Amino acid sequence: MQIPQSFKFLAASVFVLQSALLLAEDKFALKVVAERESAIYEVGETARFQITLTNGDSAVESGTVSYLVDDFLPEHNDRYPSGTLNLAEGNSVEVSLKSHGVVRCQVKFQTPDNKSITAMAGAAFSPTKIELSLPVPDDFDEFWAGQKKLLAEVPATSELTPVDNSDASILCFDAQVACLGDAPFSGYFAKPREAAPKSLPAILWVHGAGVRSSSLGNAVKGAKANMLSMDMNAHGIPNGKPNEFYEEQTNGPLKDYRYAGREDRDASYFRGMFLRLVRGIDFLTAQPEWDGKTVIVIGHSQGGGQALVAGGLDERVTFVATGVPAICDHSGRVADRINGWPKLVPQGSDGKPDPQILEASRYVDAVSFASRCKADAIMSVGFIDSVCPPTSCYAAYNQLQGKKQI
Repeated sequence: MQIPQSFKFLAASVFVLQSALLLAEDKFALKVVAERESAIYEVGETARFQITLTNGDSAVESGTVSYLVDDFLPEHNDRYPSGTLNLAEGNSVEVSLKSHGVVRCQVKFQTPDNKSITAMAGAAFSPTKIELSLPVPDDFDEFWAGQKKLLAEVPATSELTPVDNSDASILCFDAQVACLGDAPFSGYFAKPREAAPKSLPAILWVHGAGVRSSSLGNAVKGAKANMLSMDMNAHGIPNGKPNEFYEEQTNGPLKDYRYAGREDRDASYFRGMFLRLVRGIDFLTAQPEWDGKTVIVIGHSQGGGQALVAGGLDERVTFVATGVPAICDHSGRVADRINGWPKLVPQGSDGKPDPQILEASRYVDAVSFASRCKADAIMSVGFIDSVCPPTSCYAAYNQLQGKKQI
């Protein structure tokens, strides 16, 4: 069927009109940054947050922006500046702290068509002075020495199943290693095919929160960098299953795993997770290709917390790479600051941390392990991260005993 010429003209006209309207639409962008590039200040200094509003390529020099400065705890909001700012009169918000900590500045603008756009930035005040919220328990070392002794009584028997890999220079395996308790160590192991004895450093990749298979890609990445490379899943579950399997685990036996057994240090889910780290290092350092010197543990979020734990629990670890670590500063609320993921210790009806869970949490806090970690370390921290808050990361970083960088 032939389309009438008049219809073609009408359709073209509508298209041109719509395009013109789209080009004419406001394209507002809101931005807030700390005036100092590092966003790090000393206690007593004044941090200035600079706010800019643009529409397309043009600066908007008038209009009202609302702002709120906080320290991640809503009940503290009355301690910090908040209100509205007329951009014609100024575009900055100032804040100063009398003690070390980290604050965020959240800004919001309502567009003429009633859309809300937001932006956020953070600033830290003497963050390397952030201390433990509670001291490490007196029997912390004794407790974990006992746990490692129990683990050592379980022979580290392993089952290696070859896994296909497109790179013929790399050998890959599914690795299942016997461990204390019901769950084995479970990971993907890869190494260069032609590696000589005692020639390779070892790297252990550890996972963020959630339930998933080990990553073959990470294992291969390490092997291609001439390392003995193991990627372990956090739960000792089978690898390479269909997504439905991991969804069933997430909604079934591993639902809210992070809170399981939190009332008792011996029953805490993290106890088993942490002992599997040691078992993974047992496996790697037993390989004939290991150079006898270097063990690296790398992870992000929950994996970052595990990396800190490994460094403090196992003296064979020589380098820790931890990205915005979780499992830190469970007792933060005791020091009147936000605690880290997974907010392990609930507040009671009196507004105070549950005492039983608080006490047990001290034995599975990555901050406690960091205080025992002599390995060199590198850490990243996010100044506006509410999941793994910066104060919890710094609480761990400041305890590290080796050479370190953040």
